[in-house]
Amino acid sequence: MNDYITDHPILQFTHGKKVKFYFEDEELEGYENEPVAAALHAAGIRVLSFSEKRRRPRGFFCAVGKCSSCLMEVNGRQNVMVCMEPLRAGMKVRRQKGRSDDG
Repeated sequence: MNDYITDHPILQFTHGKKVKFYFEDEELEGYENEPVAAALHAAGIRVLSFSEKRRRPRGFFCAVGKCSSCLMEVNGRQNVMVCMEPLRAGMKVRRQKGRSDDG
């Protein structure tokens, strides 16, 4: 599944080179320097985290770093806002449950 917009009447989309990264140990591809959340969304990953109290799934929401819906573990570092984190080759991305105190 690929949900990338490729044609738009006003905007032009440029992508970095394709890179491989890992989500929950599954190898995926995305474009270097795009937000990790965008690469996950394009790969069909809609649940990025779970709410702390009720464990409800959270997805790609504000995309500007103002909410906590996209907090994930990236390369062992918790509480990374993947809507703002640029994708790099070889990244290891995992869901975390709620907000970690380690971040």
